[in-house]
Parts: sequence; C-alpha cells; structure tokens
Amino acid sequence: MIKEEELIQKYNTLQFEEDLSELGICLEKPHICQFLKYYELLIHWNSFMNLTSITEFDEVVIKHFVDSVSIIKAVPDLYTKAYTVIDVGTGAGFPGIPLKILFPELKITLLDSLNKRVQFLNEVISELELKDIKAIHGRAEDFAKQKVFRESFDICVSRAVANLATLSEYCLPFVRQDGFFISYKSEKIKDEYEKARKAIMILGGRYEKQIEFLLPGSDIYRNLFLIRKEKATPLKYPRKAGLPSKEPIK
Repeated sequence: MIKEEELIQKYNTLQFEEDLSELGICLEKPHICQFLKYYELLIHWNSFMNLTSITEFDEVVIKHFVDSVSIIKAVPDLYTKAYTVIDVGTGAGFPGIPLKILFPELKITLLDSLNKRVQFLNEVISELELKDIKAIHGRAEDFAKQKVFRESFDICVSRAVANLATLSEYCLPFVRQDGFFISYKSEKIKDEYEKARKAIMILGGRYEKQIEFLLPGSDIYRNLFLIRKEKATPLKYPRKAGLPSKEPIK
C-alpha cells in the first residue's frame, strides 16, 4: 500500500474538501488518507471484478463519497449520536463506509448478497482500520427474519436501485420503532411514492419527508426519502427471495 504522504500528493482533494464543507462536514487529514486508500482499493479490485462503472477519481468523489455522506442533510446529529446503521445492498460499500470514515461513532453493518463484494469490503475495513463495522454476506430476505437483526437498527440506508415498495419490504423489517429507513434516490419519486404508500403502511412505516437537493458543486439531483418506523413489521415480511421485486406489495 502506498504511503500516506505519497497518497495525498498523488490526488487533488481540494474540491472534495470544499464539497463536504458545503454539507457542514470538515474533512481532516486522517479522513483524506482513508478515502484515498479506499479509492485505490476500489480501483484495484474493480480491475478484476465489477464493483462500479464510475472509476475517475473526481467522479467517485462526488457520485459515491459525497453522495453517501449527504445523508447529513436528513440526520444532522451524525457527529454526536452513536446510531446503529444497516446498509442494505451495500455493493462496494456505499453509503456505509464513507459514513463510517467521517462519523466513527456509528455502528455499521454492511449487507450484500455477493460474497466477492463482501471480501472486498472486509479488506477495506482492515486496511482502513475501521472499528464497529462489519460486512455480512447474505440476502435481506433472510437476515431480516433473524432475531438479532430484525427491528434492531436505528437507521437502515440503501442506495440500491429498486422501486420504493420493494426497498421498503427489504429494509423496514430491520428498523426499530421510531427509527428510519432512508432511501437515496436520483430522481423525483412522487409517483413512485404514491404506488408504495400502501406497502409502507403495511410494513409499519409512515412517510416522514423528502429532502431534495443538488450535490455540492454539481447539477446532480438527489432525493433522500425518509420513512419513520411506527409499528412492528408483520412477521410474514419480507417475503421469500425474489417476491419483493417481482411482486411489490400493492
């Protein structure tokens, strides 16, 4: 692994620092080193397995790193609260790992269905020396049924690409009462929400709010969709593998 000073000299992180400052986040030197190591690991592993189609440094910074931590717009006390967070369908670790780097008090679980991606995540966790974070190989449909995971997280986050009804069935079972499921969306989803309204209610959730914005220094639209968990999710949910996406609750 390249030395930290060499790593910092190799990349221009000024725009990254400015973008995070616009979100009210201070990017300190240890964080910069961790993000740069993360980027280099991402590019290395991406050379022999499909982790992301976005590989240019500046694009990864804005579309993965900054986007991941933009959740501070919805949860402004991330610096001061030790929330338990599960990242469902984390893929290459977004948003979970950037959140852990900047808000180390968070206790984070990364869940992904592909074991090779979990191997990558474990290497990132090890190389960045992150604590109170674990990567788990498995499906949301299975882990949400387990007592240790079900309704035990303050926040469930997901950047996964799926309709809101499907995502709610995967994610709300993990959330404790009065916790939140937060879905990262890249488009306006008024119609999608209307179609998901019944599913959200059945699963024990209630629409809280949407936060619409452009990522700092860009014209990239983002929408954080917040669902509050009001009551326990019926035990039949999530349904067996495949059904939430093939037959969303209507």
